[in-house]
Amino acid sequence: MPDRHVVVNRRGLAFFQDALRMLDAARIPFLVGGAYAAHVYTGIHRNTRDFDVFVKREHGQEVLEMFHRAGYRTEMTFHHWLGKIHHRGYYVDVIFSSGNGVCDVDEAWFRHATPAEVLGRSVLLCPLEEMIWSKAFIMERERFDGADVMHLIHENADRLDWNRLLERFGQHWRILLAHLVVLGFVYPGERDKVPAEVLAELARRLGEKTRMVEGAQPCQGTLLSRSQYLPDLERGYRDARLPPYGHLTPDEVEAWTDAASDEVDLPQADSPEERA
Repeated sequence: MPDRHVVVNRRGLAFFQDALRMLDAARIPFLVGGAYAAHVYTGIHRNTRDFDVFVKREHGQEVLEMFHRAGYRTEMTFHHWLGKIHHRGYYVDVIFSSGNGVCDVDEAWFRHATPAEVLGRSVLLCPLEEMIWSKAFIMERERFDGADVMHLIHENADRLDWNRLLERFGQHWRILLAHLVVLGFVYPGERDKVPAEVLAELARRLGEKTRMVEGAQPCQGTLLSRSQYLPDLERGYRDARLPPYGHLTPDEVEAWTDAASDEVDLPQADSPEERA
């Protein structure tokens, strides 16, 4: 499908094309994710005001400084995972981890990337396994990426590296299992898309007796939503984003959590002045 199905406003299109040109010219390794990658992998399109670029952590600030020198307004929105480049109501997200601190962009993202053409340029897409991994944790009150996970698996089950997907989820494999159970509900006639050995392995793990965590119990709900499990922390549970469970700092957790109250859904249609 042509890229016009993803972005319809030519102002945003020109901005995103310029961003790709600048990144290519700077020879900074990057991957394309978000709506554009999802469109290539699933054929599903949606209007968007942002363009997701994934880089390694050490390149995040470098990308922002480059665009700042070119005259764009930039900000390191959250120091632990996300920067933004702004232009007339559109923005490029510069992503090097995830809000919960779990899904750092590492060398494996680039080693398993998918070549594709986006906005007329040859690029590398975020691997399917990493897209599923990072989206699987997004279960906010105002945003839930479960449908994206369903579509990515449904359309690409035969090309997924299931062993690598299991490795990516690691100790958080229950999240993967939860999505696979939902997949069988969403597509009851196509439950065989998930290899039987994958479900058997996850079922085996589920049946094992695991040792309870000693001392104060963690709440891993904060890995799924930055706000909805705060009452559990007030009841004495430990935040799984913080050591010894996670590796975010208290300041990073506070900044990311506080911003939840500022989230506003963007309109689906362009305003009249933005169509110009």
